[in-house]
Amino acid sequence: MTSTPQLEIPNEMRAVAEQRIEHAKGAFTDFMRAAQGAVSALEDRFTASQASANEIGDKAMSFAERNVSSAFELAQKIVQTKDIQELVRMQTEFAQSQMNVLSEQVKDLGETVSKASTDSMKSSIMGGLSS
Repeated sequence: MTSTPQLEIPNEMRAVAEQRIEHAKGAFTDFMRAAQGAVSALEDRFTASQASANEIGDKAMSFAERNVSSAFELAQKIVQTKDIQELVRMQTEFAQSQMNVLSEQVKDLGETVSKASTDSMKSSIMGGLSS
């Protein structure tokens, strides 16, 4: 029986990979702060539909944070893999899982945007009638 080839990663390479993952996490944290600042600025400009903008922005930020966190988890698992089969299995499972997650997120965000749009139109119509 043929044995699965071992994936031998020297400790130094693992250390470098883990250091780069930590660096990437730091960069992502900085990015999230900047993105949250941008969302806050956007919310300030659209006070008429602030509740909807808050909900959409919060969902988008939550989805982005969750997706990147999942990618970092996968990266840390990959650094610890012992063989090619395990690596391929992890990547396949991650890809399948992410496709399902992204599909649900797009659906959820679409429904939220649609509702916000409908609410905004209703508010505009009602505002026009009361003038």
